[in-house]
Amino acid sequence: PDRNLKVTKQKMNLDNKQWIYVKRPEKEVTEEHYALRSVPVPPVADNQILVKSMYISVDPYMRIQQAATNTWSEPHPLNTMQQGGVVGEVIESRDSTGKIKAGDIVNIYTGWQMYSVVPASAARKLDVSVAPPSAGLGILGMPGRTAYFGLLEAGKPKPGETVVVSAAAGAVGSLVVQIAKIVGCRVVALAGAQEKLDWLKNDLGADAVINYKDHTTLQGMISALKEACPNGIDVYFDNTGGVTTDAVFHLINLRARILICGQITQYEGALDNPEMGPRLLHFILYKRATIQGILARDYMDRMDEMVGTMSQWIREGKIKMRETVVEGFDKLPQALNMLFHGANSG
Repeated sequence: PDRNLKVTKQKMNLDNKQWIYVKRPEKEVTEEHYALRSVPVPPVADNQILVKSMYISVDPYMRIQQAATNTWSEPHPLNTMQQGGVVGEVIESRDSTGKIKAGDIVNIYTGWQMYSVVPASAARKLDVSVAPPSAGLGILGMPGRTAYFGLLEAGKPKPGETVVVSAAAGAVGSLVVQIAKIVGCRVVALAGAQEKLDWLKNDLGADAVINYKDHTTLQGMISALKEACPNGIDVYFDNTGGVTTDAVFHLINLRARILICGQITQYEGALDNPEMGPRLLHFILYKRATIQGILARDYMDRMDEMVGTMSQWIREGKIKMRETVVEGFDKLPQALNMLFHGANSG
């Protein structure tokens, strides 16, 4: 029988668990902001596929979208399923093109649920011979796209330049460190634990590392960065904001590029009422530097380009993958909360 069109009674009776976003957090996001519900899995129509989730992403941007005011889009609506990326196995396909078959591993954006019925055209088939399936949510997914295009297109790094990366042990930051090394830059990586600093320096090749927890004042961080960046800073890939970013302004070189990818220090309470920061834009004037925000969605149509290059780097051993996996669908809110306490690597 055709494995792609066969519909069994068991599939028709599948129960789907979903995490519903029910309460807007004022500070830290926890399980109290979600409710778990079960709903039937809908039937699969022509040109649709049924996907069973294997890995579901938790990302810092989710907290941004829980702000009460508009960001790059309207706030995530309450009483709806938490959105996010998914890697899963196709367990039924009615794709008339034959491109997506039962048994394929795909990347979809269908949120925190165990099963998804989506148009076959909305799924991206993953090549699991290059990297494990979970890479579709990391190195070969949205974080990879952010790091690759954010650094290379917006940052325009040149060989010999100094690139500073905050939250360098995270999903995006760890890739930025490696890509910057591939293109010949000197890389300074910041993280908050010795184990992470050792990984960044010994495994990923960072030239210097800084524990930001040891430098909590502006002058302290300026001193640490001066020591790590004797020739100044040409590119700053910012995932955190806060004191680190304030200090970087004092050390930027002529025509420096500051890339704003995240502001995780501001996500718990300062999104709707931002903290007043020091007035540092005169440094941008003096150095004729640029500040640019970067979003992965701006490069969605170039996904194949990124996957092709990153896959080659993986094969050549130039890019290393590290990830934090929390087992259990019921622990998704807890896993999201972990991001804001530095409990993840990669």
